[in-house]
Amino acid sequence: MADMSSEATRKGPRQLVQRLRLATGLVLMVYVTSHLANHMVGLWSLEALEASRLWFIAVWRSGPMTVLLYGALAIHMVLAAGSIVLREKLSGLPALQQMQYVLGLLGPWLLLAHVVGTRGQHQLYGIDDTYTYVLLGLWHDMWSGAAMQAVALVVVWTHGCIGVHQWLRYSAFYRRSRAWWFAAALLVPALSLAGYVAAGARVMQFAADPEWLAAAEAAFSLPGRGTDIDPEGRVIAVATGYLVLLAALVGVRWLVLALRRRRRSVIVRYASGQEVAVPQGATLLEASWLGGIPHASVCGGRGRCSTCRVRICAGLEQLAPVLEPERRVLQRIGVPPNVRLACQTRPETSVEILPLLPPQQSAPVPAGSRAAYTYGQERDIAVMFVDIRGFTGLAESRLPYDVVFILNRYVTEMGSAIEAAGGRIDKVIGDGIMALFGVDDSYAAGCRASLDAARRMGENLRELNDSLANDLEHPLRIGVGIHGGSAIIGELGYRESRSLTAVGDTVNIASRLEAMTKEFATELVVSHAAADASGLDLAGFPSRQVTVRGRDDSLPVRLVDSLSALPDTRDPRVARGRPRVTGHSS
Repeated sequence: MADMSSEATRKGPRQLVQRLRLATGLVLMVYVTSHLANHMVGLWSLEALEASRLWFIAVWRSGPMTVLLYGALAIHMVLAAGSIVLREKLSGLPALQQMQYVLGLLGPWLLLAHVVGTRGQHQLYGIDDTYTYVLLGLWHDMWSGAAMQAVALVVVWTHGCIGVHQWLRYSAFYRRSRAWWFAAALLVPALSLAGYVAAGARVMQFAADPEWLAAAEAAFSLPGRGTDIDPEGRVIAVATGYLVLLAALVGVRWLVLALRRRRRSVIVRYASGQEVAVPQGATLLEASWLGGIPHASVCGGRGRCSTCRVRICAGLEQLAPVLEPERRVLQRIGVPPNVRLACQTRPETSVEILPLLPPQQSAPVPAGSRAAYTYGQERDIAVMFVDIRGFTGLAESRLPYDVVFILNRYVTEMGSAIEAAGGRIDKVIGDGIMALFGVDDSYAAGCRASLDAARRMGENLRELNDSLANDLEHPLRIGVGIHGGSAIIGELGYRESRSLTAVGDTVNIASRLEAMTKEFATELVVSHAAADASGLDLAGFPSRQVTVRGRDDSLPVRLVDSLSALPDTRDPRVARGRPRVTGHSS
């Protein structure tokens, strides 16, 4: 019970800050969205715009909503300031998050005049700050103010959209509907600005009539003569206060960082041999930023993308226990206990780590959005190797262009057959192809799909030879090897070359079986393991015991002279379990 209490104490403040930042940000985003939607009505008429404003005012200027709005604004700004002060290094953040910080600081500056001139004047002097009042002040009296409000609209909306994107980016629902979210992010400000400009143009047109202008000003409930409202002076005072707050923020940040550097340091060692000294309380990700060591972090240290994960090579026992937010992410991606999120791990003693993803990682790796096997998993699958017989001699007698042309045609036909059967092309090396089956399905389905792919490849090869009859002295011939069993699969590679692949004994055996097609003069050598698991009746094909290099026991295989002789899984009799087999008897 004491352990649970201490863990709750440790995780409470951090989770509370995250939830407050999200909740207050959503409140502000709802307000901004409703305000911009109000602007859109200006496309219809000035009267419709004023009528819709009454609903907007009734909601957001009510007592409870006023407290909610300005409370959310104050809390959101305080939390943002705290985040800026406490971060060890701001330059290490992703560009999108840096932009969010910049826009968040710029937005209030741009909106100061608007807030003081509308609700401020209304609260202080009872001025009826209608759209007509605001638009006259901006478009008729001060064009620079009109332009500034347009810029403020874009800045605030973009800041909010970045926040919503950061919040939802790892949601499956968001990824499926991303195009609609993007369309809304563009249309809302565009239509709002269009309504703002259309209403401004109408007010300018009406203001040309002195009688209309006098009647409009009378309706604003302006204070009588002698009242010192001085809106410009108040704007300057508020703007000066905001600049003072920004200067104080910079000063507090400098002081906090200076105090941290005086505290006892923790040494973070990297498997590459580099070392970084950081103050206690800094995260492993901040250690990388401080040391200038490239470290993947798509979400910018929010503990949501898992791209910053590291293997703890030494010092795991001294680290604080994994807290709930980090535990949820780690469980979703299925990592061992010595893997932690660098952005959530704050070492109190020296540690040695190994970042697990390349620092150039730019695409999101959403927790829970990808299958666990992409991170490394042992699964039962079927593996196929395909190779062109005698292609070396063919290539030596042809121009390079012809060789590439034929290879591209061949790979296209074989690849379409593999994908049509539900397989994945692992790699293409020259005239050789490696394919995986059953990665996203059962082992039996993968073995069945591999044989279906082999039959389709035979059909496609026959059509390819017919189309290249005038270009080839002899038709292309292929050899196929298929084996099923346990293999380690996962994403391997460097930068853009990363792809799903498989390694292990099953892969090696499939490759050896493909080479044996030359020895047996057949188009396919398939292991009994894959043939039996497929559920297809291949008893009509000859069986042999072969010795595979690297194995002590012999391996039973079946020899298929022609790929077209394989059972057609599209045949209803085969689908119902009554296979149609042609070929040689054993």
